[in-house]
Amino acid sequence: MRIGIYGGSFDPVHDGHIAMINSALKSGFVDLVIVIPSVRNNFKLYSNKLPPPYRLCMMKETIEGLGIKNCLVNDIEFGIDGVSYTSVVLEKLTSDEYIRDFLISNDIKKKKAEEHHEFFWIMGSDTLGTFETWYNPGGILNHAALLAAVRPGDTTDVERAADSIRKNLGGKVEIFRLNGVDCSSSAITSSGDFSMVPEPAREFIKRHALYTENTKLEGVSDEARKQFFESSVWMYKYLGAKRLLHTLNVGYLSAHLADVFGCDKDKALIAGALHDCAKELPLEKQTELAKKYSGDLFTEKKLLHSPAGAVFARDEFGIEDKEILDAICYHTTGRGNMTLLEKIVYLADKIEPSRNYTDLTPIRTAAEIDLDSAMRMTALAVKNKFVSQGRDIHPMTVLMMKDLHM
Repeated sequence: MRIGIYGGSFDPVHDGHIAMINSALKSGFVDLVIVIPSVRNNFKLYSNKLPPPYRLCMMKETIEGLGIKNCLVNDIEFGIDGVSYTSVVLEKLTSDEYIRDFLISNDIKKKKAEEHHEFFWIMGSDTLGTFETWYNPGGILNHAALLAAVRPGDTTDVERAADSIRKNLGGKVEIFRLNGVDCSSSAITSSGDFSMVPEPAREFIKRHALYTENTKLEGVSDEARKQFFESSVWMYKYLGAKRLLHTLNVGYLSAHLADVFGCDKDKALIAGALHDCAKELPLEKQTELAKKYSGDLFTEKKLLHSPAGAVFARDEFGIEDKEILDAICYHTTGRGNMTLLEKIVYLADKIEPSRNYTDLTPIRTAAEIDLDSAMRMTALAVKNKFVSQGRDIHPMTVLMMKDLHM
């Protein structure tokens, strides 16, 4: 097969990205396009507006929602340590074993997946002129030819740039016309006009309340921002997409509530983001980790991930701050004499934007004004649910409700 590889931040996905994919498929140069959302782009290291899992899932939902055939989304960069240089990505992606297994896992017939493949790195013609300054351009061309799209209105001397690459690096360069639109992710997010974002991506953005004031992380330190992004990549190995996006949403909302109520925003962001990090570990592992942090205080299966998460975040991700670890530990039950940070993470977990199990509007409204009032409303809902199910309320939750004068 002839396989086109299209990398980028996709922050957010927009009509220009989709036009690039469709035009490449129609160009006659490739049979299949593999899209790779970046993880640690050397040009935008930790400066993307959204952590990698959001951008990966947004692209997947968009390709599926638009019904684009012969296009696959790939997560290879989540398994690469350090900066995701194109040459490094291509070396791994184009290896016989990796590409065969990836294609088979995406329902490509085994015989076809095992064929010899020709690879093309898809890029805009406006970047063709700077290609020779990229990190290890020769290494890139060892694994793939370049397939450059000429955008409408592009004044780049494409043939001259292509000839220079052929002459200086000995690479293969092909050119195709892009039937696209003039738009950019930065223009979309700065203007707030998402009309050039495909509908499936708009729905994803709305569901998770992305590109809002709450997700700008203003007032968060550079170190906490980096830690937040890195935690999202670390948890990708342990959590399914739905759970991972939920726990990141809680990070964003916790940081916002910290801003509202005067809590440490850095700690709230990290505690919220990591609160469910152990949720999908095997129960045996959760039990083992939970005992290390809280003994036999938590024995119910649905609660084990809380203290387990504190140990997992500490031992595997390097979080040493006791306030953050306690907020992770008690995010399911609460406890007596809760700290402001613990209350914030407890509440954010219940009302983050993608939660839709009931009408949360009253609690979300209260959470912007009176934290304890929102806590009482949440605790009452939890109590009523447990009573209706004939379940005992955890002693720590009873103490929390007592403190809230319930």
